[in-house]
Amino acid sequence: MALPRTLLLGGARSGKSTRAELLLADRPDVLYVATSGTRDGDADWARRVDLHRARRPASWRTAETCELEEVLADGSDPAPVLIDCLALWLTAVMDECGAWDDAVWLDGGQEAVEARCAALAAAWARTAREAVAVSNEVGMGVVPATAAGRRFRDTLGRLNMAVADASEQVLLVVAGQVLTIKAVSV
Repeated sequence: MALPRTLLLGGARSGKSTRAELLLADRPDVLYVATSGTRDGDADWARRVDLHRARRPASWRTAETCELEEVLADGSDPAPVLIDCLALWLTAVMDECGAWDDAVWLDGGQEAVEARCAALAAAWARTAREAVAVSNEVGMGVVPATAAGRRFRDTLGRLNMAVADASEQVLLVVAGQVLTIKAVSV
């Protein structure tokens, strides 16, 4: 059984999504929130999305949205929520804010992105729903060659810290193996 708020971190293809799904596998009704969006013309991306969908129980519902604050605040839906993933959510936020561009970042983009991250972390801390979130741990890899890449890595690292601080359980997935980083009894 999952704890009220669980964050799973890991590298690309580490097994974090599969492990997150296993935490809620015994639940007949789960709201699976996919933040990936569609990528028109990208057959590989479509195949990955199809594989994710195929391994979820048929009784689970899927919402494709980046409005995570609203999902977490929804008191009318008692189902646990699984968010996959915060890194793709941040990508969408940076797209919306134009924050990949250095000039935009310096001219209000940084503040806009940080405000969205703070709002998400606050919603995570306040949610009454049982919630599981997946995010990439990008701080252990190669230092990005571009300023935009570094700002993404740094912003995601700060978002992961804020969400982890408000979580009862934080797990790190490496090569499909789960390491407990934080466990608070409730």
